[in-house]
Amino acid sequence: MDKKYDYLIVGSGLYGATFAHLATKQGKHCLVIDKRSHLGGNLYCENVEGINVHKYGAHIFHTSNKQVWDFVNSIVEFNRYTNSPIANYKGKLYNLPFNMNTFYQMWGVTTPAEAIAKIEEQKAEVTAKMKTEGVTIPRNLEEQAQMLIGKDIYERLIKGYTEKQWGRKCTELPAFIIKRLPVRLVFDNNYFNDKYQGIPIGGYNKLIEGLLDGIETKIEVDFFANRSYWEGLANKIVFTGKIDEYYNYRFGKLEYRTVRFEEEIQDMPNYQGNAVVNYTDREIPYTRIIEHKHFEMFGQDVYSCPKTIISKEYSTEWKDGMEPYYPVNDERNNSLYQQYKELADKEEKVIFGGRLAEYKYYDMDAVIASALDMCEKELG
Repeated sequence: MDKKYDYLIVGSGLYGATFAHLATKQGKHCLVIDKRSHLGGNLYCENVEGINVHKYGAHIFHTSNKQVWDFVNSIVEFNRYTNSPIANYKGKLYNLPFNMNTFYQMWGVTTPAEAIAKIEEQKAEVTAKMKTEGVTIPRNLEEQAQMLIGKDIYERLIKGYTEKQWGRKCTELPAFIIKRLPVRLVFDNNYFNDKYQGIPIGGYNKLIEGLLDGIETKIEVDFFANRSYWEGLANKIVFTGKIDEYYNYRFGKLEYRTVRFEEEIQDMPNYQGNAVVNYTDREIPYTRIIEHKHFEMFGQDVYSCPKTIISKEYSTEWKDGMEPYYPVNDERNNSLYQQYKELADKEEKVIFGGRLAEYKYYDMDAVIASALDMCEKELG
């Protein structure tokens, strides 16, 4: 017997909202539920003092996938924001990613050849030091990073930031965490190499509202508190929450990383002159400060808005009950996820999608691409 809905979508983040949008366009009847007091998952923005505050951390949309870019722009127009973070090390500022501006600030070099020579000289020093200790393969993240980029950049821009992120010394972290460090021998501070990037005009809520326009939604609903009721409403479920929770932690709990924010209203129009400033020395407890207005306000608009909102971001060890942000893709967790995935692959009436259900560190464009692919398979 057909049920009331074709699809119950558990979670209104980017995957759930995209799936609901496309299924509805195909004439399917969808219900979207979310346990939070708002829609949009971690994309949610709150308007404070006329500024869209990214409540769950900075979200910058970037992609080289034209299908995904055209899709999101069909919902809402995007602005021209370009991510150009700055690193503050003990009061000195450096451009990120590592580029010619960084190398000039670090060493006074002005040409790519001079920068390469300096980096190679420092890498050789590290290799020679390790050789005297009878070591050829990096034993930890510290040695790995210095072999890739040399001592100066490692100590000023990588070491403290990484230790704050992981809550451990770089000498205690495995080398494989950093596989490569991109070096860009151009004077270009654009963090991403992608063809397209920007922020939805009016904030990310506009994107979510556009995706869910005309679709029935319910907030402050815990799927697990009344599971059999919700499962009885629809022919199929699209589940975007934690896959281990869906299976009642049968094989054990997956681990996540999380972040904590301290939000402040500053009685000035411009606090740091940039959306993202990383603090790379160990002594400052937060990893970065986000100044939200710079995502959407440019030029005189910055000063037409008399106040500004900043968020200090702290890496925090995840404990049960905290908001999960990123999967911990180490050996233990990945093999545990594979056990859950084997169960999920056998499900005929449940689709698992998104960062938590697929236990993947997805950028936003990859979440949408994954949802588009699934809709193609599911809806034709």
